[in-house]
Amino acid sequence: MRAALALLLLGVFAGCPRTPPTELESRAASGGARARLRPPMAKRIDYRHSTHGQTREDPYFWLRDDERENTEVLDYLRRENEYTEQELAPLSGFRETLYEEIVARIPQDDASVPVQVDGWWRYTRNETGKEYDIHCRLPASAPEPDPSAGPATGEEIVLDENERARGHDYYAAVGPMISVDGATMAFGEDTVSRRIYTLRFKDLGTGELLPDTIEGTTGGAVWALDHRTVFYVKREEGTLRAHQVWRHTLGETEDTLVFEETDEQFYVSVGRSRSRDYILIGSYQTVSSEYRFVDARQPTAAPQLFLERERDHEYDVDHLGGRFYVRTNWEAQDFRLMSAAPADTGHKDRWREEIPAREGVLFRGFELFRDYLVASERVDGIAGLRVLPWGDEGRADAERAHRIAFDEPVYYATLGDNPEVGSDTLRLIYSSMTTPWSTVDYRMDTKARVLKKRQRVVGSFEPDAYATERLMATARDGTPVPISLVYRRDLDRSEPQPLLLYAYGSYGHSMDPTFSSVRLSLLDRGFVYAIAHVRGGQEMGRAWYEDGKLMKKLNTFFDYIDCGRHLVDQGWTASDRLFGHGGSAGGLLIGAVANMAPDLFEGLVADVPFVDVVTTMLDETIPLTTFEYDEWGNPNDPAAYEYMMRYSPYDNVRAQAYPAMLVISGLHDSQVQYWEPAKWVARLRHRKTDDNRLLLHMNMEAGHGGASGRFRQHRETALTYAFILDLVGIHE
Repeated sequence: MRAALALLLLGVFAGCPRTPPTELESRAASGGARARLRPPMAKRIDYRHSTHGQTREDPYFWLRDDERENTEVLDYLRRENEYTEQELAPLSGFRETLYEEIVARIPQDDASVPVQVDGWWRYTRNETGKEYDIHCRLPASAPEPDPSAGPATGEEIVLDENERARGHDYYAAVGPMISVDGATMAFGEDTVSRRIYTLRFKDLGTGELLPDTIEGTTGGAVWALDHRTVFYVKREEGTLRAHQVWRHTLGETEDTLVFEETDEQFYVSVGRSRSRDYILIGSYQTVSSEYRFVDARQPTAAPQLFLERERDHEYDVDHLGGRFYVRTNWEAQDFRLMSAAPADTGHKDRWREEIPAREGVLFRGFELFRDYLVASERVDGIAGLRVLPWGDEGRADAERAHRIAFDEPVYYATLGDNPEVGSDTLRLIYSSMTTPWSTVDYRMDTKARVLKKRQRVVGSFEPDAYATERLMATARDGTPVPISLVYRRDLDRSEPQPLLLYAYGSYGHSMDPTFSSVRLSLLDRGFVYAIAHVRGGQEMGRAWYEDGKLMKKLNTFFDYIDCGRHLVDQGWTASDRLFGHGGSAGGLLIGAVANMAPDLFEGLVADVPFVDVVTTMLDETIPLTTFEYDEWGNPNDPAAYEYMMRYSPYDNVRAQAYPAMLVISGLHDSQVQYWEPAKWVARLRHRKTDDNRLLLHMNMEAGHGGASGRFRQHRETALTYAFILDLVGIHE
């Protein structure tokens, strides 16, 4: 197997420069043959990386500019954007049609379901023509408002993101976060798309912003019970690692450092317990975590250690009713729930088991109520919820537990917003690939349910017009891999149809089979949409994740390829109608698959792709690098270096034919630096032997998440769909 894989990756440095294309090249495109402008060809400057006695050529290293100010680099990226627009000029009308179609399904005047917190109804509204949320509240003494009907009598707007976004090309807010007494609001703002937020404060009595301003944060803030003190997290310069927890008191100019994480592989977070008695400070990395807690009534007290970190021990903490509750993988690969008295937190042997580990069940999380405990669990790949009443001695009563039932065989159900611990009603969120996102209030005692809201899809959408299925493909090592599909019921299944296969496959992040009104633009044009639940995610339990990371990472790519071949073999599609799509770590997957199985796909789309894996993971100054050694491996170790070199997309571009490819990135991306996809496209242009489209779209104002706003973001969606649809001759 090792030798075979080595052959697959033969030619890491192979290939010689192609003959430069003539100024005008003829190719078949939408509407027939047309002239195509010469693509940008990035200059090559000799640069070599030497690691473990090996040398890697990196002639496009010059494209890296940490400050995003190098004129030559910016000019090159603009030329790539101009080329993309020129190439797709015949599709400009179609792109606009797709964009208008996608945003037309999104309600202009949408609103969230109100939730009652601290004597107020809180909710968000959206108004016609506006990109961002309007955050509102209404006294709880008033009847529950219907925000979709417009402003309620007595409504107070606490934060209008549209007003704050004026004058900015990009805007993102965190919050609002309101003190328990309801008097003051904190919120975070990012106007660059680098995930670096400025914390601001507003007096909700006067409506005036306070002079307190804190730069360089993660955006969140947690209020202590004195209603004047907040805890927040600062990012480290350069790496952007969330590394310090600080305390700020309104009106004071000097803040206090509460906790600093000195291990560069760990991040920190801050939150509040369900009981509100404690401020919880988390410190975590891929395989380990550690918590501290501060009495919320004594915010200046020193943090107390909950349980010292241990390698390969992950745990989460909450508190209610005088006990701490701990979701832990201690002696439980798929996690279990334990509890402890405050004096016993540091002694695992004194913890009490509340929900034991169960074979085939991934314990995802939990919510504490006065009379109930709700477990979020994944069974056979399906995320659902189980309700357990508290029994004798305040212990969870598994004998009287029940799993909340739903009508569809494949779905996604998770915890909603449940701020009131004394409630007998659980708010949950439900969706499937044919059922729009739904907010449901579920009575835990009677099992009665009330649909509070179902995502509105403007237009003629009918759920029954679509069908969803789950298939099982067999990976090359014999492992069954699930595939979720959705398509129109009237689709002609007698012959292969165009199909878009999406996957992610990293960090244990599961791609659940949920609804998207956006993808209706593909389904209504005869596409099948499929999700490959490849290893590296956590769909089939923790082992599914472990089997797709570090020295088993190749399983992720092989699973995806084998899912694609299964769909072709079963007649769902054909190679000239199969398309691949992934973003970020999923973009790494697309990049690896492009090198390994280029003949399987007609086209590939990679969003913000992590493609220069080895170079990035050798550079500790880049955000996320040290934090992710336990995900990808540390290439300073020769064995890890050798393994990562077997799949790193940039390092394995070779002289071969590639599918048509669209690569999307953002100049200000702090998670996957823009130069990774830029270098990758440059090397592909230099080495590939085909004349298929290779396009780079670099958003010069955005970062990892693309453009901000409810509607603007779908300009890139329309670009992606037009690119794919054009390849199968669909232009209307």
